[in-house]
Amino acid sequence: MATDISEKIKDYYPSFSKGQKKISAAIIKDYDKVAYMTASKLGRFVGVSESTVVRFANQLGYEGYSDFQKAIQELVRAKLTPNQRIEITKQRIGHGDILENVAVSDIAKIRTTFDNLDKDTFHNACEAILSSKRIYIMGARSSEPLAMVLKYNLSLIFDNVTLVAPKSTAEVFEQMFSIGENDLLIAFSFPRYSSKMVNAVRFAEQNHAKVIVFTDSANSPLAKHATYLLTAQSDMASFMDSLVAPISIINAIIVEITSRREGRIRDRFDRLEKIWDEYHVYTKK
Repeated sequence: MATDISEKIKDYYPSFSKGQKKISAAIIKDYDKVAYMTASKLGRFVGVSESTVVRFANQLGYEGYSDFQKAIQELVRAKLTPNQRIEITKQRIGHGDILENVAVSDIAKIRTTFDNLDKDTFHNACEAILSSKRIYIMGARSSEPLAMVLKYNLSLIFDNVTLVAPKSTAEVFEQMFSIGENDLLIAFSFPRYSSKMVNAVRFAEQNHAKVIVFTDSANSPLAKHATYLLTAQSDMASFMDSLVAPISIINAIIVEITSRREGRIRDRFDRLEKIWDEYHVYTKK
């Protein structure tokens, strides 16, 4: 798992100049304020030059200021309270055409996600879904709807899908008690990360099950337990996160699996249609 920026600052702190220590203090104390500042604005905020800020980013191992800024934003999203998120969203989106601004932002998240998604990992994750004896799916708090969407769609295709309800930690383990090496856990967790999700993926890994993790970055506490890591950009949309990018990956998984099992799936849906018609599941209008 990649080291987050706060850990890097701790490691390098003894070697920092007075100006670099000022930048460090701002990042640790006022991360919610500095995460979206330009290099020059951050310099003015802490009382150092823009070049000092850029050198500081380089010293921490970032290729440029934009990578450094993304690292601060990852730190921010893992720690911000709902009220802090609302305030930052106001600063970023402003009071213009909110509908247009949010739509443009969501489109960019999907594009960035698919540009950076490892295609081999995606295809291997689909193969794991197809070949596993049992499939467990879990998401907690704001990520729970993602798990529910995937579970609903996979359940139309397979009989071996279980949605793990994120109740108490003990109950989570009870629901996953029989998970083993021929099984698969698909876990969703985006900032702020749920401790139940971290415990669940660790438990699955310890029991030699395969684990597909949907999260926002390799810095996620779930990432080190993943057999297949699928990262999707999720960014703040007020106190909630935008989850359009992980939904797009879910859509792609369903399309991939459908294309590889088309014959069997067609037969299954023929039977389901008869049941739906018989019991009037859908209206005729």
